[in-house]
Amino acid sequence: MTDPFAESKRTVARAAAELVQSGMRVGLGTGSTFTHAIDRLAERMKSEGLEFVGVPTSIATERKAREFGILLTTLDEVDGLDLAIDGADEVDRNRNLIKGGGGALLREKIVAAASHELVVVVTENKVVDRLGATFALPVEIVPFGARQVRANLVELDLVPTLRNGASGEPFVTDNGNWIFDCELPSDSDCEELERRINCIPGVVENGFFIGMAGRVLIGCEGGEVRPLA
Repeated sequence: MTDPFAESKRTVARAAAELVQSGMRVGLGTGSTFTHAIDRLAERMKSEGLEFVGVPTSIATERKAREFGILLTTLDEVDGLDLAIDGADEVDRNRNLIKGGGGALLREKIVAAASHELVVVVTENKVVDRLGATFALPVEIVPFGARQVRANLVELDLVPTLRNGASGEPFVTDNGNWIFDCELPSDSDCEELERRINCIPGVVENGFFIGMAGRVLIGCEGGEVRPLA
């Protein structure tokens, strides 16, 4: 099926890639929108001599970056990042996010927290009035005791569904963990809910990115890119 937002994804991600300058340490996101940013960064390396080092948020992004000859490092080898570019599954009017549809939420959040600025690239359909309106919240858990963790999530009025891979077996993250995709109550206090979720033994991280985004760039029809006001 053709993605009706494919061109908007490409346009907004390439616009974000223009923010990278030589000498920067850059967090490299994961997902179908960010992949266009890494394409543009590779083009700029060839055409402009752009030089930067990247920290990938997933094995898939690391693989693609190496194919393009992008110099990579880790957060153990650098003192923070200048910039991170990544997509999101939802963003509200306050620039709060839900991420993790691609399963990389843990590394994405670590990289975002280490960055001076997180630049988020989305298409118009990702902008919502309430987080959880169109996308379930991913919660990464250790496989041990998953049934008990699920019960604890239900006690928070969440509706968790274990994410499965193509084989029908549980989806396994790059960190060897599982993910529950949780439907949220319509009256959720996301900041408080995030705190309560992370207090559950066995939860590794959740897909709320509250107060972490610096800029949100929106890809619109007709090739326009605008910031979230």
